[in-house]
Amino acid sequence: MSQSQSELLPRRRSIDTRKRLLDLAEQQVLAKGFVATSIEELVAGVGITKSGFFYHFKDKNDLARALLERHIVRERELLDDLFRRADELNDDPLHGFLVALRLFAEMMAALPEAHPGCIAATLCYQDQLFDRTIHELNAQSVLSWRVRFRERFARIVAAYPPAEPVDLDALADMMSTLIEGGLVMGRALRDPSILPRQVLLFRDFVRLTFRP
Repeated sequence: MSQSQSELLPRRRSIDTRKRLLDLAEQQVLAKGFVATSIEELVAGVGITKSGFFYHFKDKNDLARALLERHIVRERELLDDLFRRADELNDDPLHGFLVALRLFAEMMAALPEAHPGCIAATLCYQDQLFDRTIHELNAQSVLSWRVRFRERFARIVAAYPPAEPVDLDALADMMSTLIEGGLVMGRALRDPSILPRQVLLFRDFVRLTFRP
């Protein structure tokens, strides 16, 4: 092993430990909430000392921030990929959007069981535990969905003016509220088909709203 390779090993181990901490924390937070997830169980689960946890995160608030930042990146990459694939299949703004919704519904339907939930929503429900940084980051995450979908709807309106005025901000927000509501109902009823069916119903609503 070369000197440069040996120097990289500690960094790789550190990155791997941080990822394992985040993976376990996300699993536990989604399962039982942030308050009930202790640093002690995380370090035991990952197999490190408590000082090892504080090497990666200053405190639980810092852990929450890291979880939320990772969630936002994953979410953005997932939606970017869906819309990229949809646009490659159909360059019409309305039909491309309908394809993206179909792909999203199929992805949710392919999950073996109900989606475990949304880390952003979980942290929002317990926002009294966190500082202003977490609140602002969560708000930015929510607004990014509005911006993304409103931009798509603006392109659709330009090509297919609706018969009646449409509040594009509210329509864009409908996607977020539908997904969060679908996640809650799916978990409560142990029915993973609820979210994909809701997405397809929203797809029909969009198609009818902007039909030529």
